[in-house]
Amino acid sequence: MVIFIIWGCIRILTQEVHANLKLSIIKVFEYLDRNNIMHKMVLKQRTGTPMEYAHLLGISRTTLYEMIDELRSRGAQIVYSKASKTLYYTVPFEILTNCYMHPLTFREEKNLSGGIYFNKILLFRTLLALFSS
Repeated sequence: MVIFIIWGCIRILTQEVHANLKLSIIKVFEYLDRNNIMHKMVLKQRTGTPMEYAHLLGISRTTLYEMIDELRSRGAQIVYSKASKTLYYTVPFEILTNCYMHPLTFREEKNLSGGIYFNKILLFRTLLALFSS
């Protein structure tokens, strides 16, 4: 059993839920990578047919169309050319994805927690002792 402190609330998660949380985080990074690859291929106008393009991205054709619809909802004017067998942007479009990760300093952690700082190791040991008895 794993105990998490999130915004002052105690959440007790089983290993299965914890594994699903890790999996969800991995899926976010996969999604961002897939979007970047998709965007670069559309910019180069080297996508091929929708079926080939979906296979290259490792997704179904339906998921590809959903991703294209999402891009359109965000302002991308993306069309398919039957003659060239490729997707392309009719007007310039840019996707910027940035992810920055680093360990938090004491001050950053204190600011994020609303000024309350707990020594996590001591707190976890105390909570584990309370729950295990």
